[in-house]
Amino acid sequence: MAQVRYRVTSDDAWFCQQAEGKRLMAVAQGVELLGGDATAAGDWQEVTLDGWIYGPSVGPSARAGFDIAVIRAPEENLRAAPSGAVIAKLPQGFGLSRVGDDGKWVHVRRSGWMPRASLEPVTPGGPAGVSDSGSAALDTATRLQPARRTVVYRAPDGPVAGTIAQSTPLRVLSRSGDWARVELQGWVKAGDLETAPAGVLVGVSAAEVRADPQRYVGQTLRWTLQYLSQAQADELRPEMPAGTTYLLTRGPLPERGFVYVVVPDAKKALVERLAPLTVIAVTANVRAGRSRYLGNPVVDLVSLEVGPTP
Repeated sequence: MAQVRYRVTSDDAWFCQQAEGKRLMAVAQGVELLGGDATAAGDWQEVTLDGWIYGPSVGPSARAGFDIAVIRAPEENLRAAPSGAVIAKLPQGFGLSRVGDDGKWVHVRRSGWMPRASLEPVTPGGPAGVSDSGSAALDTATRLQPARRTVVYRAPDGPVAGTIAQSTPLRVLSRSGDWARVELQGWVKAGDLETAPAGVLVGVSAAEVRADPQRYVGQTLRWTLQYLSQAQADELRPEMPAGTTYLLTRGPLPERGFVYVVVPDAKKALVERLAPLTVIAVTANVRAGRSRYLGNPVVDLVSLEVGPTP
């Protein structure tokens, strides 16, 4: 028998060890899970959580029934895909079954129970946001479209990510005051996509790095920055040895914050002729997610390419 998929309809719905059992962690609204027996436990539904977790954050599990467990304290993100959207935060010690691997990412699963009131069944092959109940009220609340050409922001009052045309289908995932978090599905030409080199993360914002600094230390990122000036590290930059050459940059664009780019001796020739406000594309290793005094990311330059000055 084909298993039913369920979508979480409330914020921070609890994923429990057993029906009416211990709460393990919260699952984000809009996440889809695979369901078990639909009549097994009254007001509770057995579900399977499926996602990806960063490999160094898990280790062998001594608990029966689990291959691995979260070893990062106090928690680690479970994502819909490698470097994808966060669907849950798993606490240290959370047991998981390993499904597969993709580089530094591990595909994992875990079965548990959730209240039926926080779930809706998803129609097989149907459009996102439409449940088996066919509720017009639910569809109206979650399936919307912009009334005019609309600006999309990376976060409330945050940097602009782009614009969407009038009447573009959207699904509302959650709301916060005057803001709505939406999901957009569409198609792009494959030739317009840039493939990141192996081991390099793209699409990571400085805000994400600052929010979870230890998670990104040692990671290699691809960022577009605006060069402002060159300086020498002093006691106010304890993340860098005194006298180290670094670049003060703005970004990653279009973000408005600042990033310190440490320049090794072998790369100094690349930066000597940079003019202020030059846009540069850098590949860099994260030295510190937040500097001690100002909270700016500190990265070590690996490679640099000069782009057009705005």
